[in-house]
Amino acid sequence: QVQLAESGGGLVQPGGPLRLSCAASGSFFSIGDMGWYRQAPGKQRELVATITFDGRPKYADSVKGRFTIARDNAQNTVTLQMNSLKPEDTAVYYCNAVIKHRFAIAPRDYWGQGTQVTVSS
Repeated sequence: QVQLAESGGGLVQPGGPLRLSCAASGSFFSIGDMGWYRQAPGKQRELVATITFDGRPKYADSVKGRFTIARDNAQNTVTLQMNSLKPEDTAVYYCNAVIKHRFAIAPRDYWGQGTQVTVSS
């Protein structure tokens, strides 16, 4: 069993910062890409940022220059530092990890339960 535990969501004023964290636990062989996705009401889930095992990040155009993704491979964690938040960043944020199990043919996507981020004055 693999679990992704998210923390750090909440209510923040426009322009403020917020930091999300996600920790992977359970039994697995290795973790590949980790990342964050978000889903606003009435919209599809979209990529926010991902990071490879060796630390190469990728960002959605809407968050470039404001959000920073990082990971700690020793702790199996990924964080998302969000600065200069805007009301349009309001969404449920989901942690994602691509995990390889020993003897499995292909890696598998795992998701956290989601954490609400609300940007409002």
